Amino acid sequence: KTLPCRNSKKETDLNLAQARVRDLDAQLNAKEADLATALNENRTLENELRELKDQVLSLNLSLEDTKKHLHSEMLRRVDLENHMKTLQEEMTFQKRLHEDELKETKRAHETRIAEVESGRQREFESKLSDALQGLRKQHEEQIQGYKEEMERTFSAKMENAQLTAARNSEFANAAREELMETQKRVDTLVSQVNQYQTQNSALESRIKELQNLLDYDRDLHRRRMAEKEEEMAQAQRQAQAQLEEYEHLLDVKLALDLEINAYRKMLEGEEQRLKLSPSPSSHSTATQAASQGRRFLHGKKRKIKETKKREHSAAFKTIQHVSATGNISIEEIDEDGKFVRLKNHSDEDQPLHGWALRRRIGSVADVTYKFPSRFTLQAGQVVTIWGAAAGVSPGPSDLVWKSQKSWGTGDNIGVTLITDDGEELAERKIMLVPRAEESEQDDDYEEITGSEAEFAPQTKRRRKKKCCLVS
Repeated sequence: KTLPCRNSKKETDLNLAQARVRDLDAQLNAKEADLATALNENRTLENELRELKDQVLSLNLSLEDTKKHLHSEMLRRVDLENHMKTLQEEMTFQKRLHEDELKETKRAHETRIAEVESGRQREFESKLSDALQGLRKQHEEQIQGYKEEMERTFSAKMENAQLTAARNSEFANAAREELMETQKRVDTLVSQVNQYQTQNSALESRIKELQNLLDYDRDLHRRRMAEKEEEMAQAQRQAQAQLEEYEHLLDVKLALDLEINAYRKMLEGEEQRLKLSPSPSSHSTATQAASQGRRFLHGKKRKIKETKKREHSAAFKTIQHVSATGNISIEEIDEDGKFVRLKNHSDEDQPLHGWALRRRIGSVADVTYKFPSRFTLQAGQVVTIWGAAAGVSPGPSDLVWKSQKSWGTGDNIGVTLITDDGEELAERKIMLVPRAEESEQDDDYEEITGSEAEFAPQTKRRRKKKCCLVS
């Protein structure tokens, strides 16, 4: 009996390890998907950074062109100012030249007047004065016209230069503002790129850690699987050895039984031949040996069961109501409130994201346990939800209700499985009701193994009910 139990335990451990491997594979696939998403985002950001760099380069080229245009306009302004100064100097020079000519002409006329001593001196003087006045007026008109023309030309060129300088200044200011905005955008994008690179490096380090953890888990699982296989092979070898020993003992027992039956028949034939009374020693000896063997084999089991029965309350009995409309059922509720166990009876995995377990105890307010996201109950597997105070280390198929110490105890406990749509798929209730004295004999049962069936062929079996279990 010990070897099949150990074998079943090892198979259970193997199933749990395989479930753990499937969970780790699912986590690996999820992490690979996250890595692919992060890589795609990184590529997108690199493309955006490349485009922004191209934009910055084009803006820098535009700024350089604007600076060159502004420099050329400033050179033109300086040229115009230099030309204006040249014209002013030329005008001053012409004015001085005309004044010198006027002085020379005046000296020439004075010389002529001084030389002429005839009677026409007055006429010459009057004509000379008239000529001088005409020349002076003519020269003044020419100088005034030239001066006005120079002033108009200078003012027009100054206005054009001022307008061009103002326009270039506006262009330079706009280009400077656009350059500042572009620089701000570039700084923002560079900071974002640095942040994304930091996140990418953190994700890569996390992926490496998860990969190392997965490799470690795989190696550990491989070693454990090898150890389990070695233990299973050892158990199979032990079972084979014990089976061979049992077959040998069985052959010896059969041979001894045949020999005892032969001696009994010979003894009965001698008693009948000698007409002696039959000796009751043989029957009593066989019956006594059988009863002693039975007591020896099952004495310990019955003592344990009698102790449990004495510890159980004689005044109450437990009634469980079970119902399920889907593939998930509530298999067990611990009477001490330590755990609740669920099982998937279908051949397909069932994701439990958004599902919940609602607990009701008498008049106490209901509490709800929600399954974690991405949790999936594998096909044919069992999950156990432990209370926080249960004091167990959870395995791959275990969950812990961290906000509640236990599932609670009471005379009337109910647990309902609710889907994310609010549908109630399964329910289990435990109720304590007064136990009748005459029903105790019907509820008590005894577990009989194969070796005891020969001595007690008429035994009581446990009665199974689909909707109500009484213990």
